[in-house]
Amino acid sequence: MAAGKIDDMKSEKNKTIDLTVEEGKAYLDRCLRYEEGNEYKEEQISDKILIGDSLKVAGTLPAGFVDLMIADPPYNLDKQFHGYNFHEMAYEAYEKYTEEWICAVKPLLKQNASIYVCCDWKSSSAIERVLSRHFTIQNRITWQREKGRGAMHNWKNAMEDIWFATVGKNDDFTFNVEDVKQRRKVVAPYKVDGKPKDWEDTEDGKFRNTFPSNFWDDISVPYWSMPENTAHPTQKPEKLLAKLILASSNPDDMVYDPFMGSGSTAVTAKKLGRHFCGSEMNEQYCVWVQKRLEMAETDKSIQGYADGVFWERNTNGLQKAFKN
Repeated sequence: MAAGKIDDMKSEKNKTIDLTVEEGKAYLDRCLRYEEGNEYKEEQISDKILIGDSLKVAGTLPAGFVDLMIADPPYNLDKQFHGYNFHEMAYEAYEKYTEEWICAVKPLLKQNASIYVCCDWKSSSAIERVLSRHFTIQNRITWQREKGRGAMHNWKNAMEDIWFATVGKNDDFTFNVEDVKQRRKVVAPYKVDGKPKDWEDTEDGKFRNTFPSNFWDDISVPYWSMPENTAHPTQKPEKLLAKLILASSNPDDMVYDPFMGSGSTAVTAKKLGRHFCGSEMNEQYCVWVQKRLEMAETDKSIQGYADGVFWERNTNGLQKAFKN
């Protein structure tokens, strides 16, 4: 059954965005289309989605305009993307594919830019090998997906990686640690002279704002009752993108995503006062991106992020984020 044709069957609480291309033609008009020979200036592509293959689109973009790149390329497995199929490759072939798109986008980055690349356990080593040849690896983030299919003869795959790298080798890059603190429940509240020690007692409970680590267990994968949810098979949560964007960019910076997908990078950048640019070859997904960008004009909330901190999964921050 085609996406967008099941609205009459959906529950009123089901917020999933599943407009068809036909229903969203007006949204496609807001995108730019790749044309061979184009040479865009930054003002032309700021806050725009370009329809086309990421390798080709990158050749039309200006050099050195990106402050932060967040890439979520196809993982090395068989996957259907609404009319586009990605097939699992041999390890060496996937590494070559990664090398090709990294080389295509590298000239777009500023000298103090940061890079994040998403992957799963099977593609993680290839991603790391390629990034280390071109950039300085700073860290590897592992995040808990919370859900996933069970396996009868293996461990359930519930984790994914994000490699963090920078263009330069020194400390000349943005990292706003105070903007990405996590609010955690205090299990054993310690007091000095009868007063809380490094924690606060609020109407929502006892909490401590902690420095972020490279293991994230507070992420909820988008589901049907969340306004950010689309019918994209591998959508990343806005909360996850918000951490990367707040930490590694500043207001009005340019955030670039060569594999835009459902648009979580662009939408979150918009909500957080950054500029965005990216490419996506699937017109269906471009419709959903533009719909979400339209929604972000009036709704700046990010599930799980409120009061300037990231709340633990399933705490009062969930309700706060939806109310803000």
